[in-house]
Amino acid sequence: MRDNKIIVWFRNDLRIEDNEALFRAAEKTARVVPVYCFDTRQFANTALDFPKTDAHRTRFLIESVRNLQEMLRAHNSDLIVRLGKPEKVIPNLVQIIGAKAVYASKAYTYEELQVEKELSTNLWRIGAETQFFDTATLLHPDDIPFPIHKLPDVFSKFRKQVEKKMTVRPLFPIPKNLKPPKIQPVDLPTLDSFSLDTPHADPRSVLPFIGGETQAKKRLQDYIWNQDLLKNYKETRNALVGADYSSKFSPWLANGCLSPRMIWQQVKKYEQERTENESTYWLIFELLWRDYFKYYAQKYGNKIFFLEGVRENTEIPEMYDDLRKFKKWINSETGIPFIDANMKEIKYTGFMSNRGRQNVASYLVKDLKINWTWGAMYFESLLLDYDVESNWGNWAYIAGVGNDPRENRYFNIIKQAHTYDPEGLYVKQWLPELEKIPPASVHEPYNLNEQELQEKYGIQLGRQYPRPLVQLPKSVKSKNK
Repeated sequence: MRDNKIIVWFRNDLRIEDNEALFRAAEKTARVVPVYCFDTRQFANTALDFPKTDAHRTRFLIESVRNLQEMLRAHNSDLIVRLGKPEKVIPNLVQIIGAKAVYASKAYTYEELQVEKELSTNLWRIGAETQFFDTATLLHPDDIPFPIHKLPDVFSKFRKQVEKKMTVRPLFPIPKNLKPPKIQPVDLPTLDSFSLDTPHADPRSVLPFIGGETQAKKRLQDYIWNQDLLKNYKETRNALVGADYSSKFSPWLANGCLSPRMIWQQVKKYEQERTENESTYWLIFELLWRDYFKYYAQKYGNKIFFLEGVRENTEIPEMYDDLRKFKKWINSETGIPFIDANMKEIKYTGFMSNRGRQNVASYLVKDLKINWTWGAMYFESLLLDYDVESNWGNWAYIAGVGNDPRENRYFNIIKQAHTYDPEGLYVKQWLPELEKIPPASVHEPYNLNEQELQEKYGIQLGRQYPRPLVQLPKSVKSKNK
């Protein structure tokens, strides 16, 4: 196939280093044609009347695609960008340029697999082959010690088995023999192309997240080596304010600007050259969690999106389609400062800490008793680091319909708030109307005398700040107190 063109269809693998599809195509031919297709279905409105992919996430994606194009151009190639349905657009390109094959990364979830299936069928009809490669996980599916259908339903069992003999494959280098594809490029779309307004950069954002492989590698270098922050990752990862309490690699991982193996390689190098401790282990632990959810999605297929989840013959927790309460949750009007602050952060920046995500999810499902899939859909719309398997897997886990049937993932919101935001700095950053309330009371302003609240702190519940939507339990027996 040395003289035949191969299209490399980039998906959630927006990088040129450690990209097996690109590397394998370049092994076969120098006439590689890189393509990215903005699937217009991903920018339509959901049934809940918000975009499937909102402005923050779209902005980061466009930046990532632009940087991929720049990286390819720097290596004597280019990126062909199109808008439309990939299963239609790519076969049309195959016919225009006379390509004999399409290489791409492999997907694990329903919508993406349906696109793969139709694409393969359409290409077969015109005499072109398809090859898909596993590019998203730390451990290759062929290297885990059981077939996917035997995947343990409890993460700890999975982790213990894979850690006995972990095999992490080496990185694929950047191809050196690429040639420019001879096809007319088109301009990248803008936010306006998807009827989205340009989001304002909020100075309270933990990082000025910029999409692309260049920025991903910069963050990797800065966090691990320049600032030497990895050694304290486990101790700081649950903080809420600032750029460096956690790695913040997730937006680049989710878009494939950075591969988990690239992180693994740097962690192992750090352990050899500086220190090996609980924190270095914990970052790898988090990558294994990410892998687990991808295998979990393969095992259970479309069930991961169902209200009843993957658990069979199990009573579904009490949940309702209450749009009024759901909108209060979205709009930071629950009257619980720790919840409202986190919901403001995701709305204005597209990011929320892991600690925040667990609390707002628990509150929506366990306290408001709202359909958990609505929360997952809202996160899908906004999160810069939206990863389909991790997002839906974690939401189902909190709702009690996912993996690990032993756990009741109820979070004592107020105890969590006092533990992780003891001075109220995070809450006051996102809810400046509560600025004057002392730390001991800022997480429960509704417990103060209303006259004192108004005279001393300028807050009238129901006006400057809402009354609680529901009363939280005073005492909760939970692992997550």
